[in-house]
Amino acid sequence: MFPVDFSLPHAIAMSLLLVCWFAYPMLFKLIGQETINSKLVSVRRQWLMQITHQGRSPFDSILLGHIVHSVAFFGSATLIVLAGLFSIVINLDGIHGTMTGLQFINNISIGLFSMNFALMAVVITISFFSFVYALRKLVYAIALIGALPVVTGDQANNYAPVRLQALIEDTTTVLTESLKTFNFGIRGYYYAIAAMFLFVSPVACIAVTLIVTVTLVYRQLSTRTASSISHYVDQRSVAENTND
Repeated sequence: MFPVDFSLPHAIAMSLLLVCWFAYPMLFKLIGQETINSKLVSVRRQWLMQITHQGRSPFDSILLGHIVHSVAFFGSATLIVLAGLFSIVINLDGIHGTMTGLQFINNISIGLFSMNFALMAVVITISFFSFVYALRKLVYAIALIGALPVVTGDQANNYAPVRLQALIEDTTTVLTESLKTFNFGIRGYYYAIAAMFLFVSPVACIAVTLIVTVTLVYRQLSTRTASSISHYVDQRSVAENTND
């Protein structure tokens, strides 16, 4: 049973938030554009290819360690946030009375207040599991990178180019998928902020959800960083084609 003051705008706000979050990658397919993570696939492939030809360097270890620590940090921080959210449940009635007393907060029932709170908690929980899963994928990727052969000297005859390329492609895929999962969790923080505006009003939540989505798309397509990455990838592609 839904609370008596649960309305169509509330349903639209909650549904739009989840749809924008989960369907975010599909937006780029609809507009015929690639995300920054997708563009960087070729860069990761080239990086792994250099490892197989030149060997591993301390810088490679630093890069991988930094990625792992970043994902682990977000996972730990999200777990702390979750602990804080679930501790609020103990005193939900008191918090409901305090918040509904504020002028900019809608006077809603405890049932609807609980639904709004539950949505925010669900978003953070999904983000936490995304970070944990991304960390597991990174562990797999590190194992694959560590096992990549260095085809120099006598070992060059042990691996056919096609076989070596298959190893690089598989490793690149696992590394890219881990970062996709990590990015999904990061986006959850943006939409958790949008979920907070449900306490203000459904219209406010809808507006913030759209602002968050437009901001994320803008950062992927129109920022100086995105343009530089696209130019970098294009130049590498031209250089590789020229060498071929």
